[in-house]
Amino acid sequence: MTSPEQRTRRLPVGRRFDLRATAMFFALAALGLGLVGLVVRMAFGVAEHRPAWAVLLLLGVAMALVLGRRGRSGFSTARLARRTTHALEQATATALDALDAERPAGPVPAPRSGAGLPTMAAPAAEATTVEVPPMEVPTTEVTAVAFPDHDTLSPDEFEQAIADLCVRDGCAEVEVVGGAGDLGADVLAVAPDGRRLVIQCKRYGEDNKVGSEELQRFGGTCFTVHEADVAILVTSSDFTAPAADYAEQCGIVCVDQWRLRAWSEGTGPEPWAAEPCAEPELPDRASW
Repeated sequence: MTSPEQRTRRLPVGRRFDLRATAMFFALAALGLGLVGLVVRMAFGVAEHRPAWAVLLLLGVAMALVLGRRGRSGFSTARLARRTTHALEQATATALDALDAERPAGPVPAPRSGAGLPTMAAPAAEATTVEVPPMEVPTTEVTAVAFPDHDTLSPDEFEQAIADLCVRDGCAEVEVVGGAGDLGADVLAVAPDGRRLVIQCKRYGEDNKVGSEELQRFGGTCFTVHEADVAILVTSSDFTAPAADYAEQCGIVCVDQWRLRAWSEGTGPEPWAAEPCAEPELPDRASW
């Protein structure tokens, strides 16, 4: 038994698969979609500022599509894409040209704050006078320096009291060195003007005066041994006349109980600023 022969259906010649044409179709379709997206984006931008131009743009695209289809009866995807792209480009260019023509040439000045608003005059502030009570300035009472009773001090306390006076009046490097083997120096200091001071202290009673022998012993060591610029002998008593003459010849400053009291109270000069054995101008000693 013979089977019937099956005929193979041939594809039409015009509809054969063409890889090149298919690739071209997708490329044009992608290009068309990209242009459509760009145009839509620009259309939204135009619509924000000029809605009328957006309507005209859409009408132009629609008319281009209709005219393109009526012009030729045959349908071609490539031809439709080209016509659509060309129509979109013309509509976009027209809209952009219209926006550029309406845009001002120069920069738009920023509006000033409060421009166009009615201004109201601020009411004048009434001047008020405020009476300030006078400020009370506290008064500082100046108290006199208490005069120590040197007669009640021990020899060591007397030396320390003299050192304290030197510190009070601005001397530096004040040191109490009195004791055994001091070679006549009880207090060493440097005056504010830089001179080296060598001071010997004699805590005597009123009936016991410093004699010339004590001045000679002090004069033999104060300059040569201690290298004093100013040699001072301070006593709580007084000096004999020969002792005062010797001190004046040697340049030793003598400070008796009257000059010591004036120095302590701040009413007399410091010993390093006084003349050797010069008698200071003091008030009546009977009033002390």
